[in-house]
Amino acid sequence: MGRLRRSRAHHARRDVHRASRTRVRGRDLDQIQLIDLDPKNRAALEAQAIDLEKPGLAQHYCVECAKYYETDAALQSHWRSKVHKRRVKQLKEPAYTIEEAERAAGLGTEGKRTTAVYKPLVAEAEVVMV
Repeated sequence: MGRLRRSRAHHARRDVHRASRTRVRGRDLDQIQLIDLDPKNRAALEAQAIDLEKPGLAQHYCVECAKYYETDAALQSHWRSKVHKRRVKQLKEPAYTIEEAERAAGLGTEGKRTTAVYKPLVAEAEVVMV
């Protein structure tokens, strides 16, 4: 009798748990498009006051990626990276509207019957009782 091999069956559960964590969750693309890329909000984010709790004292912020960096050199390096360029390309596409999302989920109005409204064929004043 040989030694039994371990099953290694728990990796999927671990990966699902890691994917569902919200502790380090960043901002979604639609939040960045609608809020952060607005010119007055962007200017406020790029010129933030010194905050001791944030990396780099909140002085080096990438608006497109919604991330703080420790130094200006790290921010410059990030701007040249594939990750940043990919995010900028994603942000150029328009955000999905609520109607588009509902249609994709099958909740749209196409193919559904409209509710019939009762309309009498003859107006009630025209009916004559004999």
